[in-house]
Amino acid sequence: MSVAVRVIPCLDVKDGRVVKGVNFTGLRDAGDPVELAKRYDAQGADEITFLDVSASAEGRSTMLDIVSATAEQVFVPLTVGGGVRSVEDVDRLLRAGADKVGVNTAAIERPELLYEVAERFGNQVVVLSVDARRCPEGVTTPSGYEVTTHGGRRSTGLDAVRWAARAADLGAGEILLNSMDADGVTGGFDLQMLDDVRREVRVPLIASGGAGRAEDFAAAADHGADAVLAASVFHYGTLTIGAAKDALRGAGHPVRGLSAPTGE
Repeated sequence: MSVAVRVIPCLDVKDGRVVKGVNFTGLRDAGDPVELAKRYDAQGADEITFLDVSASAEGRSTMLDIVSATAEQVFVPLTVGGGVRSVEDVDRLLRAGADKVGVNTAAIERPELLYEVAERFGNQVVVLSVDARRCPEGVTTPSGYEVTTHGGRRSTGLDAVRWAARAADLGAGEILLNSMDADGVTGGFDLQMLDDVRREVRVPLIASGGAGRAEDFAAAADHGADAVLAASVFHYGTLTIGAAKDALRGAGHPVRGLSAPTGE
């Protein structure tokens, strides 16, 4: 039996509030993280991802109080990322209620961190977050995609496909692939990027960036995504978790839970 495709709402948190913009800029308020997490849990989300989007840029750790408050209100796995720099940071987040921990900037600076975390807690805990974009002028990589850090504000020149594959070898249990070019645009996931990473990576792949219609979730699964993540379409009521799952089910992909109630 095929594994169900997971639908994951993402809470990008800055200064204690959920925010969302376009291509990582123009952030606007989307609500309270704890209340949104409760709503998505009730709607049938398979997991919830909490990203402290300014932690790395501000050189601080993720806000543990919000993580704890969120974890107390939801009954699905919670992935937390932002500002994770050490095994000790991961330990604190797990103790605060996280089930998985997302790592981005620190793993680029010191890739062995992925191995260290997986060795201590298991690779099922390690989610590598890859903020990737098509190479801008003056940057060249073998795949045509580069990795960025600090909320998309810094170019690394690192090839996104090769980095995802290496991270999986080091111990990352999942890859959260976020297309910066598609982020917040609601024009659909970057399917070519998904194809390119899927060919090189065997661990579960989470598609992020660009969801605008229910059909976009099914398209991402068609191109190899094991899970589909979105933010603004859920936060602002364009779509519900149930609508996304209905589209996946209609396209032949197994999902957990029942169809969305009429009128949801």
